[in-house]
Amino acid sequence: MRCFVEPSTVYLYRAPVDFRKSINGLALIVEQELGLDPFNASLYLFSNRTHDKIKILYWDKTGFALWYKRLEKARLKWPARCNDVFEIGDQQLHWLLEGYDIEGHQAIYFASAS
Repeated sequence: MRCFVEPSTVYLYRAPVDFRKSINGLALIVEQELGLDPFNASLYLFSNRTHDKIKILYWDKTGFALWYKRLEKARLKWPARCNDVFEIGDQQLHWLLEGYDIEGHQAIYFASAS
C-alpha cells in the first residue's frame, strides 16, 4: 500500500456500501453521512455486503483516487463495532488488507508460503 499519500487518519465505514457507487457517491457518504471532509489527507474504507470487496477513497492533492480490491476466495473480516465509522491505524489497515481480523488479530485466510 505504498502508493497512497501519507494519510492523516484512516476511517473505516462499517455499513455495507452499494459498489456501483464510485468516487462521487463515496465522497457524498463521507460528507453527508459522516460529516467529514473528503478533501483532507485521510483514507476512507468501504466494503460491500459480502465483504469480498473493498474500496479506499482518498484525495491526493490533485484529485480523488479510488483503490479497489476484490478477494477471490476469502472474505474481509470487517469489524463489528457499534459505530458507523471509526478510525484505524496504519498497521490495522495493512492487517485488514492482508486478511487479518483487526479486532481479534487472527488470520482469516492464508497466503502461500512461496
